[in-house]
Amino acid sequence: MAAIDGLPPLRDVIARHGLDARKALGQNFLLDLNLTQKIARTAGPLEDVTVFEVGPGPGGLTRAILSLGAKKVIAVERDARCLPALAEIADHYPGRLEVIEGDALKTDFEAMASDSPVKIIANLPYNVGTQLLINWLLPRTWPPFWQSLTLMFQREVGLRIVADESDDHYGRLGVLCGWRTDAHMAFDVPPQAFTPPPKVTSSVVHLVPRPQPLECDVEKLERVTQAAFGQRRKMLRQSLKSLGGETLLGKAGIDPARRAETLSVEEFCRIANLL
Repeated sequence: MAAIDGLPPLRDVIARHGLDARKALGQNFLLDLNLTQKIARTAGPLEDVTVFEVGPGPGGLTRAILSLGAKKVIAVERDARCLPALAEIADHYPGRLEVIEGDALKTDFEAMASDSPVKIIANLPYNVGTQLLINWLLPRTWPPFWQSLTLMFQREVGLRIVADESDDHYGRLGVLCGWRTDAHMAFDVPPQAFTPPPKVTSSVVHLVPRPQPLECDVEKLERVTQAAFGQRRKMLRQSLKSLGGETLLGKAGIDPARRAETLSVEEFCRIANLL
């Protein structure tokens, strides 16, 4: 990609700025610029789109997004060491990259959305990735401020995101994602693509919001899924005892001897709506 954007190779940028990836920040830098472009392309056309990115690090994915024509990238980076490298990219793409130093978990992304379409593309830090996804899935108003999420997770988390009741990876995350989005695994990324190489394979997941998900209260669905999957080996009559147990399940028309992993998204919503 250096031939496309005229910027130095990422290894040179990392060495020049002393950017060793830090485990405490969940950092694993993606250096393969062909892969960063593949991730950015997975999000679809980027012209006239504002892209939110979390944890850009030295900016490999940022460069790919900008080179593919994004109108603007707003990147949230917690590690101040990365800011000079990102500033070089901002200088190369005048007016198209805004870097915010801060904690993504405390950032109001919706407040930063403008009139242009928004897509979120990120190689998420491993230690906050799942919580960020849940935050983006559970705003009270729907459809959300974003058109799509193209996110990299550990493969194990990716499998949980796309799972349904026919899958061993099915759990609370699969219910929440299946309720409000169409989610699919785009492709895997091997450990050797990163510096330092993580111990696990990563996966890029693409999520598109359902325009009209099943009617359900967010907080009630969270309560039901937390209770049900918190004791997933137990029958629902026991795991949901604190919420009404057999009485609640009877109203929902669900056998209390079933276990959480056998329930569809529609059945979880039915239970939640009866709370």
